[in-house]
This record gives sequence, C-alpha cells and structure tokens, in this order.
Amino acid sequence: MGWWHVSADTLAGSRFVLSPLAEVTASLKALERGTVAHPGERAWMDAHLPAYRKLTADDPVAALLVRAGLGRSWNATFLTPTPTGTGEQTFGDELERIRRTPAGTARTDLELSLDGPLPAQLRRSDLPERAAGLLEWVWTRTVAPYWPRRRRVIEADVVARTAQLSRGGWACALDDMRAGMRWLGQSRLQITAHDHPPREVSGAQLMFVPVTPRQSWVSWESDRCAVVYPCSGSLADVGRTQVPEPLRALLGQARAAVLVLLDSPKSTTQLVALTGQGLGSVGRHLKVLLDAHLVQRRRAGRSVLYYRTAAGEVLVKAQGGA
Repeated sequence: MGWWHVSADTLAGSRFVLSPLAEVTASLKALERGTVAHPGERAWMDAHLPAYRKLTADDPVAALLVRAGLGRSWNATFLTPTPTGTGEQTFGDELERIRRTPAGTARTDLELSLDGPLPAQLRRSDLPERAAGLLEWVWTRTVAPYWPRRRRVIEADVVARTAQLSRGGWACALDDMRAGMRWLGQSRLQITAHDHPPREVSGAQLMFVPVTPRQSWVSWESDRCAVVYPCSGSLADVGRTQVPEPLRALLGQARAAVLVLLDSPKSTTQLVALTGQGLGSVGRHLKVLLDAHLVQRRRAGRSVLYYRTAAGEVLVKAQGGA
C-alpha cells in the first residue's frame, strides 16, 4: 500500500487545478488502450482511434515512446509534469516544459518507467521533441474541438467536490476520487493499493487535477505534488441522461432531464455541462421546478446547489426514473 503523509496545513492549503496537458495525456492513454470507460466516450473513440492507430503505425518511435512512457504501473516523469499551480496554464505553456526536458533526463525517466534498459529505437536525443509533437497532435485532433464542453464538465466536477467537502469533510471528498485512494487517518492519505514506500508531502503544495477520460495518476516535484483523477461518473457520462417517456410528456424533454439529473445536488454550471442546454434555459427550467416545489436549493460556499424535494423524488420514481 502506498501512502503520503499529509499535514493538516498542507491539506487545508490544497487546491483544484485545471490542466489541459493532463486532459491530453489522459486522452492519449485512452487512445493507446483503445477501450472506453462509459458509453459517453464511445463516439469520441470511434471518431479518433483509426487516425491514432495510423499515426503510431507510421511512426514506430512514437508508438514505442507511448508504450514505454505511459505504462500501466509508472509514467515517465517528463511526460507527466506536475502543474505549477501558479495561475491558469495554457496547453502551450505546459507543452513547453516537456520540450525543454534534457534528452538525458527523458531517457532516464523512460528507463525508470520500463524498469529496465531502453530499446535501441529510443536511445536518441530528440525524445522530448517527439513526445511534444505527439501530444500536440492529440490536442489538436482529439481534444481542442471538444475543450469548451470538457472544461465545463471539469469545472462542474470541482463544484461537486467542493460541495462534497463541505458536507462530509476531506475523508468523504477523497475516498472516491480515484481507485485505491482513501483517507487513512493520522495524516495518512493512501494514494494507491500498490506497495510503494510512504512519501512525506507535508509542506508541499498539494493539487487535485480532474480529467474527463477515466484515467488517473500521481506526480510530484520537490515542492509540489498532484493527484490526477477522473471526473465523477455522472459528470463524465455526458449526454446519457435517460428520461422516462411519461415524465418527458409531462414536463418536456429539457425540463425533465434537469429534474432527473438532480438525484444529487448540482449547481447551474453542472446542469449546463451535463445537459448541453444554455445557461438561460437551465435557469428557466429551475425556476419552474422551484415554483412547483419539485426542487429546492441551498448555498454551498460560493455555489447554489439544487436538489429534488420529496415531491420531486416521488414524481420521478412514479414515472420510472432514477
């Protein structure tokens, strides 16, 4: 079991960070494995996997670099740099850090991720540039066209985590963040179920980085560490809301979808991300549902969260919903 020692001050000062590079790396991992974690990813995978397969077939160095550097047990450190945590970084800013990696450092990192010597094809001086080029292709072709919507989903997840934190504290917010991770007590945060030596991170900047693909990893540098985790299932599964036909006939598709999604408290931002409806439309639906006493609202920090009332629960369940 691998765990970090996290002081109360470090945990109190931790923050959620948005990283376009982490989103791209998670997407690259998903493409390399060729599997989807939920039906919401299927259309994206079908649209981009053939081009990715052709790219790696035409460029065996890139294919080997991905397999060596983004394996299942350990990532090459230069490929997954820890976010700086200072202001919002653009994808270009983050990619430049990979490009600036010394060639010797890249080779050493790959040897560690492989737990053995480098294949002959990877004993070269342009590995950082080759890696950056591949990540830039993934960004341009498979992530950037969807980035505004993915960003809304990521931001919605942060709102949900913040609300969860206010309701149940850090133990509640951390326990379901990524597989194998849970709060052990006594300043110990289990990071993985695998057997790794404990790590002292008290005094470092601790960051939590959500991504939409079902991928996760951790990274650290001398003064900061990060947990990259997948957005919660309901948020990642965008566009899959099942609305029972009788409820749709009663309320209309758009309004019924909002009510069905409120099985757990959500903000207007979350509902916009999940439904694809505009902010004004979601606001109007919420007002009607509030006036009908089917939903209620409460404040959690800076956010206002909406949730179904007892009457709303009865209506959804009576019509065959969640």
